[in-house]
This record gives sequence, C-alpha cells and structure tokens, in this order.
Amino acid sequence: MTSALPTVIILGLAAFVALLLAQFRRSPPDNTKERLAASRALTITIGIQVLHFIEELATGFPAQFPAVFGLPAMSYTFFIAFNLAWIAIWVASIPGLQLGQAPTYFAAWFLAIAGMLSGIGHPLIAISSGGYFPGLVTSPFIGFAGAWLWRRLYAATAVRANKKNAEQVILK
Repeated sequence: MTSALPTVIILGLAAFVALLLAQFRRSPPDNTKERLAASRALTITIGIQVLHFIEELATGFPAQFPAVFGLPAMSYTFFIAFNLAWIAIWVASIPGLQLGQAPTYFAAWFLAIAGMLSGIGHPLIAISSGGYFPGLVTSPFIGFAGAWLWRRLYAATAVRANKKNAEQVILK
C-alpha cells in the first residue's frame, strides 16, 4: 500500500480543497442555467477522465508513478478499483449538480482540481524523466477540462453567507 502513498497524498490534498469549496460555495436557487452548464462540463470532463484513465492503465502508470518516488509498483487492482469508483461517483453526481444539491459539488470540485493537477503533473514528470510518462497524451485535455469545469462550478456557486454576514447585510 505504500506504493499508493504519493497518489493518496496528492489526491487527499485535492479532496481537502474540494471539501472546503463544497462547504463554503453553494449554488443559489436561481442559478439553474449555471448549474446546467456546470453539469454539462462535468459530463464532458468525466469522459475525458475516462480516456485519461485508459491511457494511464495501458501505459503502466500504476508501476511508473510510484517509481518516481522510489516506491514499488501500485496494485493494478487498487488502481482500477479506485478509478472506477470515482468515475461512478462523478456520474452519479451529475443529477445532483443540476439540482444544486450541496454534497454533489464535492465530487465535481474534486474532479476539476484533480484534472488540473494531471494537466500539470504529467508533463512535468515527463520533462524531468526525459521522455514519455503514462498519461502524458491525454493530460493536456484533462487539464483544460478540469479548468473549464472549475470555471463552470465557480459560476454556478457563490460564497455561502454565514450568520454574521447575513446580520451585517440586514443592518445596512
């Protein structure tokens, strides 16, 4: 399991940021158009992530990524199960995103952040290793899709007013 540690740490940080965003940015009820745009962006980003996952799987990412950190290969079973589980979560979150259900935003923010990280990380590792690194071909696509999804999510949400902010607005 130590071979998955770099993945768990990197994606754990992404999940933490996604959790904060989902907690503090909510979709106002009248943002229907923006939520639909975000759900379309999520759907397309999921499709691109599936292609990225297939490239990583076909080219040895579970073995080569841990090797960057001097660790043994990650279990292919773990890698496949982890990715398929997240793909299922993202797909299941599409209707909730359209309806503005707060818990579904965590999954969408997480994909946006992870996609942008992939778009940056794969090319950097390829440059540092002096050649192709698994996932490199699709990484720019998932990076741009992640940034697009971020933008759509940002437009569909607003900072949630806490009680103090609400009181200040009422007093003005």
